[in-house]
Amino acid sequence: MRPVKIVLNPYAGRWKAKASINQLKETLIALDIPFDLTVTERPGHGIAVARAAAETGFEMIVAAGGDSTINEVVNGMALAAGNGTTAGTLGVIPLGTANDLAFTLGIPTDLRAACERLRSGQPRTIDLCRVNDRYFVNNSAVGLEPTVTLEAEKITRVKGTVRYLVAALRVIMRNPAWYARIEWDDDHYVGSIVLVSVGNGARTGGFYLTPNAEVDDGKLDFVFAPAMSRLALLRLLPQTFSGKHIRHPAVTYLQTTKLTIEIDETPLHTDGEIITRRAKKAVYEILPAALKVAG
Repeated sequence: MRPVKIVLNPYAGRWKAKASINQLKETLIALDIPFDLTVTERPGHGIAVARAAAETGFEMIVAAGGDSTINEVVNGMALAAGNGTTAGTLGVIPLGTANDLAFTLGIPTDLRAACERLRSGQPRTIDLCRVNDRYFVNNSAVGLEPTVTLEAEKITRVKGTVRYLVAALRVIMRNPAWYARIEWDDDHYVGSIVLVSVGNGARTGGFYLTPNAEVDDGKLDFVFAPAMSRLALLRLLPQTFSGKHIRHPAVTYLQTTKLTIEIDETPLHTDGEIITRRAKKAVYEILPAALKVAG
């Protein structure tokens, strides 16, 4: 087996990844998987490391962390390719909080089992997504969802998906709303919105906001809803854990290949990572079969 590049975000899982470094090294050595490991030092560092690894010939680049770590690695791989695809194969060692993409792909959270998949798992090809100039693999959103992400960053005493639930409750009590124009392949909407969530995968932060999404169908799934009362949002929130919210008469759920959102100033995230707090336009597209994933 050729050496793999490991890009590890020490903060992932609230420093879970940092605590796992020695165990990860020992496991890779025990499995006879040659590797070169870089521990990232700041936001965005993973993009540069992954890009350099792809450009220097590493065939597999492994994101050791959460969904935002995967996002940085994939962006580096895409920049190295420079043609709407990615250079090399993505490997995933889930060390984050939600690990949504790993869940979707069936990659185990057990460290040894995840490492074994790097060697023995059959690669699969999935779609890659882009919003403006940023790539993503699992999910992106404007409005309520990234606002919840920002709120979750303030919470330190609660971990896991419960942290996102607490953050969602806090944000809902502020009764947020935006005004937007949304255009997709064959229609459009103009009016108030509380969120627009775009999914390549079905789950984000433990919530099934785009429950019918498939990572290899060549389509973007997206969901949006108009502004509504706090009570209505609180009643809708529990349904997002199973995806039943898409049956609500006020909720619109569709598929498209392109999506354009013009909106009041809002945060925008990709795979749980806030890329701007002041987005006014988001242009989405799907790049079918553009990413190869190990395992």
